[in-house]
Amino acid sequence: MFNPSRDQARSFLADAWRKRRDGLPATPLETIAGDVVVMHPEYTALLEGGEESLAREWTPQEGETNPFLHLSLHLAIAEQLSIDQPPGIRAAFERLLARRGDRHAALHDILECLGETLWRAQRDQAPLDGAAYLECMARAAGGGKA
Repeated sequence: MFNPSRDQARSFLADAWRKRRDGLPATPLETIAGDVVVMHPEYTALLEGGEESLAREWTPQEGETNPFLHLSLHLAIAEQLSIDQPPGIRAAFERLLARRGDRHAALHDILECLGETLWRAQRDQAPLDGAAYLECMARAAGGGKA
C-alpha cells in the first residue's frame, strides 16, 4: 500500500479499526492504525459509519480537521519514528515528550510540524525539507534549531 487512493486509505483505516474493535488478526500496520484510532475515540463512529462516512469531504473552509488525514499523519509519524527518518526524529520526539509529559501531545506537536512541512512542499512544488521539519520540532520543544 505504497500509493493508495483516497478511498483505499480510508477503507484501510476503517478495516484496521474494525479488526481492533472485534479482536481479529491484523497486520503490523493495521495494529499500528488501530492503536492510533484508540488515541482518537472521537473518530470511531466515523470509521464505523459505512460508505457515506468514508466518502465525506472536509475542507479548510469548514474549519474541521479531516480525520482521515489526521490519522494518516499519525501513521506516517509512527513509521518515521520506527526507522528514525529523517535522522534525528526520535531524539526530537524524546525532547518533545520530556517537555510535554504526554506522548499524544508530543505526537501532535510532530503532526503540526509534518503538516506544515507537507504544505510548504506542496506550495513550493519542492521535496520535503527534512531539516526544516526537525527545526520545527526543536522550536516546539523550546530548543531553537535541531
